[in-house]
Amino acid sequence: MARYRGPKSKIARKFRDPIFGPDKALERKNYGPGQHGPNKRRMKQSEYAIQLQEKQKAKYTYGILERQFSNLFKEASRRKGITGETLLILCESRLDNTVYRLGISPTRSGARQLVGHRHITVNGNVVNIPSYQLQPGDKIAVREKSKSLEAVTNSVASSNVKNYSWLDFDANALMGTFITPPSREQIPENIREQLIVELYSK
Repeated sequence: MARYRGPKSKIARKFRDPIFGPDKALERKNYGPGQHGPNKRRMKQSEYAIQLQEKQKAKYTYGILERQFSNLFKEASRRKGITGETLLILCESRLDNTVYRLGISPTRSGARQLVGHRHITVNGNVVNIPSYQLQPGDKIAVREKSKSLEAVTNSVASSNVKNYSWLDFDANALMGTFITPPSREQIPENIREQLIVELYSK
């Protein structure tokens, strides 16, 4: 299962945004990584560099590698509507991201692992494909024999779990419903999707 395995705090500091979740290293050092730290002179970035950085930020945020992300963009381009917004909606509709949004896992990487290890069902059937695209009305649940997993119970019991209007979750049954794909206004991620569209349009 292809996924990013490198340092996370360094990436969060690069974008100055806790894209992997709360990060104490970023709180202590809210500047880019490198031996010169905050004193390093930053050259003015080119338009291409800014666009590329935004694409990388989106990829790291959702835990998607280059080929998958490129395929998502192609799919978004084929669909009606604004391509950049459709791209983010496709990212949000992934199974691993939805498991994370429901609070079944505290991180997207943890959600990806739960899906890959066959702990998650969709409409009663085990699905172990993190990139699985959910449809309105799909029921996402933790397998019966996996409901006692400490990682799951601790995450659901956490006070950090947020509610999202496009999802419904029953914490007692550990089952959620993907009501409808979110609109761009509902997606909380700080991503400038138009820059990604401009990059791929070159």
